[in-house]
Parts: sequence; C-alpha cells; structure tokens
Amino acid sequence: MGMPTDIGVIDCMLGIPEAEDRGDWFESFKPLIKDEETLKQFSMPAQYMFKDIPESGQQDDYTSWVVEQMDKHGVERALVGWNENETSRRAKANYGDRFFFDLPIDPNGGVNEIRRIRRIHDEVGLSALSCFPSGTVPQVGIDHKYMFPFYSLACELDIPFCVNAGIPGPRIPMAPQRVELIDEVCWYFPELKLVMRHGAEPWEDLAVKLMLKYPNLYYSTSAFAPKHYPKAIIDYANTRGADKIIYAGYFPMGLSLERIFRDMANVQFKDEVWPKFLRENAMRVFGLKD
Repeated sequence: MGMPTDIGVIDCMLGIPEAEDRGDWFESFKPLIKDEETLKQFSMPAQYMFKDIPESGQQDDYTSWVVEQMDKHGVERALVGWNENETSRRAKANYGDRFFFDLPIDPNGGVNEIRRIRRIHDEVGLSALSCFPSGTVPQVGIDHKYMFPFYSLACELDIPFCVNAGIPGPRIPMAPQRVELIDEVCWYFPELKLVMRHGAEPWEDLAVKLMLKYPNLYYSTSAFAPKHYPKAIIDYANTRGADKIIYAGYFPMGLSLERIFRDMANVQFKDEVWPKFLRENAMRVFGLKD
C-alpha cells in the first residue's frame, strides 16, 4: 500500500523562525565552534550536510506561515521547542491545537534550571524536556551526573526526555552523544521515557539493541530526509520495533516538508507500521489527546 495519505501526521521536531535571518539558532553553542566556515558562512550549524535549506522569506507572522506549510502536507500537530518569547507565546495562544512543546534544558544550570523548568511547566504544560549534549557549554554527556536531576524531573512530571544521540552535525566534539551512554540512564531510570533524536549514527545497530533491551527507549527520525533513514531502523520498525519509531522532521531548520514527504513515499515500511510511525506512537509517548 505504501504511505497512507489520510493520517493526521504528528511531527515530533519542527521549528518556528523568529525572523528571515536564522543565525541565532546556534548562538548558544557558538563558543564550541572553531572553524571559520561555520562561523562566517553557515546560516545553520550543519549546513554542509544539507542542501536546499528552506527559506521562509520575510513574513508578517512566521507562526502562521509554519502552520500553512503544515496544512499543505497533512501535518496535524508538531512538537516545537519552547522559548520564552513572543513567538512561542503566540504559537500557544493562537494555535494551541496545532503545537505542543518541549523545553530545551541546560544541565549546567543546576537547581536554578530545575526551578525554571517547573515554572515553565506550570505556565505552559510542557510535553517533553530536551537536550543537545554536544551543544551544552561546557559539554555534558548523556550519562553525566549533571543530567540525572533532569531525568528525575522528567519522571516526576511524567513527560518524555528527548536527547540527541550519535555524531552531531555541527563541527563540535561527539563524545557526549555516544549511544552506549544511554544504557546506564535507561537502567537507572526505568520509568523514564527517553526519545533519541538525530539518528544515533554510526551506532544505529546499538540503538536498536538498546531499544530491544529497554521498554521506554524510543527513536525519532529528526534531521534525516526519509531516503537516508538507517536500514537498521526501518528493519526494526518492520519487525519488533513498530511501537518504538516516531516520525520527526527538521523543518525549517534543514529540510522542507515538501522534501520530507516526497521522499517518505519510498520508505519501505509495512502497511501496519505507517499509522504508528506517523501518529500513534507520538500520541502515546507524548501523552497527546485527540
């Protein structure tokens, strides 16, 4: 049958631009970047990996522009990073039925960061916490002691924790995101719903082994065009992992929705996997309601 077209897709990684110039999207980890090409020529930190990066053009309302793109491609709802600014507040106020929010956290922030998360969760009703370990300054690994209070908090709030895993696209050290670091976290926090982001490459086979081992470990396809989904992940979804693989895009950070869904039609998922991949797994893991 191939990819169905009658499913309200849940996209578990999408962004809303602040302006036509998106250079501030990697401002937080610029201190880690040393090469001149990234600093002086790139509009996004892993630009060498992507071609045809979507351009928003000048928009009066960037949130409405994003929703228009979602409507064109059957994306019903999307997980967006919460920023304490007018864009996020407008998205929640005007399109609360279209967006749900994760909060990017800084594990170096200690107890003050814990307080910030609690305050925002009380105000917003977060659906997840997230972290880019290689992009923390200084870098903090997936299994570092600084991360453990935030995993505990995610368990307490009963929301997932999304974490980048595998070699990062930006030209910064990879050590904080080695996939084997996930093992101790899942062992110590059996209640934690942990969602891997950004591919887990080149350790995708290990990611599959860990998902077989731990019931609450998941994989999202963020930052990969469907034609580049790892074979190990497709094979796992088609066998024992149909409930573990979650669709996430990367629009407009690096991929257009047009490119994603054009490629998606060629992914060799079994018919019964598609509804889970495009919608049902996200609804369950992130606690969404119809």
